[in-house]
This record gives sequence, structure tokens and C-alpha cells, in this order.
Amino acid sequence: MDQSEFKTCNEETVITSKSDSALPEIIASRKFCVAPMLDWTDRHCRYFYRLMSKHAYLYTEMITTGALLHGDRDRFLQYHPDENPLACQLGGSHPLELAACAKMVEDYGYHEVNLNVGCPSDRVQNGRFGACLMATPELVAECLSAMNRVVSIPVTVKCRIGIDDQDSYEALHRFITLVSEAGCRVFIIHARKAWLSGLSPKENREIPPLRYDVVYRIKRDFPKLEIILNGGVRSLDQALVINDEVNGVMVGREVYQNPYLLAGVDELFYRDFHAIKSREEIVEALLTYVGEQLKQGVRLYSIARHLLGLFHGVPGARSWRRYISENGTKQGADQNTLLKALDLISR
Repeated sequence: MDQSEFKTCNEETVITSKSDSALPEIIASRKFCVAPMLDWTDRHCRYFYRLMSKHAYLYTEMITTGALLHGDRDRFLQYHPDENPLACQLGGSHPLELAACAKMVEDYGYHEVNLNVGCPSDRVQNGRFGACLMATPELVAECLSAMNRVVSIPVTVKCRIGIDDQDSYEALHRFITLVSEAGCRVFIIHARKAWLSGLSPKENREIPPLRYDVVYRIKRDFPKLEIILNGGVRSLDQALVINDEVNGVMVGREVYQNPYLLAGVDELFYRDFHAIKSREEIVEALLTYVGEQLKQGVRLYSIARHLLGLFHGVPGARSWRRYISENGTKQGADQNTLLKALDLISR
């Protein structure tokens, strides 16, 4: 895929295609981001999200450097053009390996490459990356420098406010200082610390208390950096309030469990007043994509599982979920399976 030119402009990235000067510019702004969620935000999920919001900034699942260097990179990096603006999150801790993978990410046309410094799972810790990297800010800075030397797209970091007993504001301040000096201008900060032992990844998303005040203080102390807050956001109104203090907000589980939340994002965060599709229209708009994917050997449930929360709070939502769960995995399940599930929704 063709690379793109990037220019920073009022905390937005203006992406101009080199291959066709007649193509319109894409304004990629992180005012509202959907979090990278392992096993959730795959390419089918992201295509579905884009039907509800043109502008929400999307991230891939975390992709390890090993998967790209030793596996099928096309399988991990391919995406539909309609998913843009799109960032790729990498997991790794070896500067040269991360640099090689960052170059792959740029070559595939992504708008950003993000380094995971926040995941606390045992699997990630065993690879010596994720949240445990917060204990070695010098290594993170070395990784960022290596990546920045080989790509022109933004190289960003997603981190926590601390880990274990290393959770002082001074430690976080030092981390941000060292990594920003290595060329990182964008930090996505999960406003909870992580416990590297004793808590599961799920518990690490819920038990450590949220400290929005810490993220707000970082923004005040580093006014020239772009600071995105992640963690515990449950509504668009809450996200708007957070945007008054930082440069953007990242939402994860709430979007996955209630994806139609995205339908209000373009108007509230990007002043784009295009007509909003109904939930039923979203399903109908997805049918062509589903047909194309089925022809390529993708099973319906690989796509349909991301739709289970679409009718959250709507009469008939339970029947919708049950029908897809029971029938979406069957041999021969296709677009008609979704249409039959749609008939169960009270209209």
C-alpha cells in the first residue's frame, strides 16, 4: 500500500495520499478513540464500527513483533480501506525488532504505530513487554527512538499511570519525560495503575482506582504533548467532559458492549452532522461486506460476534443475541441468519 504524508495541525493529523492527488484529505483526530482490545478489535469489528462513525480513531488489537517477523504479516496487518483512520498497536521490547515492524506498519498504510506499555497479562509479561516496561523507561525511550528513525508516521505510547509500588507521580513524570525526549508526542494513559501479580487482566481493568487527576496533571505539566485519557468511560457526555481537560478520550469495553454509542460520536466530537443510520440500517449496510467475507472463507460468526451488543437496551435485544449465538456458528450460516435475527427485534 502507498505510504502517506503526515502534518501536525491543531492536534489533528492531515493525511494526504501520494498516489492520487484528487483524493480528499482525511482528518485523523484522537478526540474520540476506540481502544485496542485483544481478541475483540479485529478487522471485522473495526469495519462494523466504521459504519457508525466516520471519524472515531480506531486501533488494531495488539500485534506482537514475533507474529510479524515470523508469521503471516498479511494476516495480521491487512484491513479494509474503509477502516481509516486506523492505528496499529505493537507489543514488543526489542528496539530493532520494533523498528522493523513499525516499518511494516507504515508500508501497509496505517496512520500511526502505537507501542503497548500498559497490558498486565502474564502472557505479555513473559515476553517482557506491556505494562512491565514502565519499570524501564530508558528501554522504552530506546524503542521509540529506533522506531522513529525508520518511519514518518507518528509513533505513540499507551501506558498506565504506574505499576505495583512504582506508582508515584514522580515516576510517571520521569517516564513521560524520557519517552517524549525520544520523540513521542502522543501518550494514551490508562488512568489506573497495574498490578503485575495478584490481579488478572480483567481485575486490573476494574480494581485499581481510577485517577483522572493524575492524567490531567500530566497534561498540565506537559502542555505540548497530546494526552489521551483511557479508563472507565461509560458515556459520550462523560467523554466530552474529559476532553475539556486533555486532548482526547479512549473508550474500550463500553463501545464493545454497546457499539451503537458510536453513532453519536461524529456530531458531538467532530461537528459532522451527517444523517445517523438506525441499528437496522447498520445491519443492512453490513450485508455486502458479510457476503464478500463469506466468499473468502470467513465464517459468519467471526463477524457476527461483534454485533451482539448492537441492540443494547432495545426490546428484543436478548432474542437478537441468542439467535446469532445459536445459529451464527452453524454450517451455511450467512446474511440470512442476520436478517432472521433482525426480525426478532421489536419494531
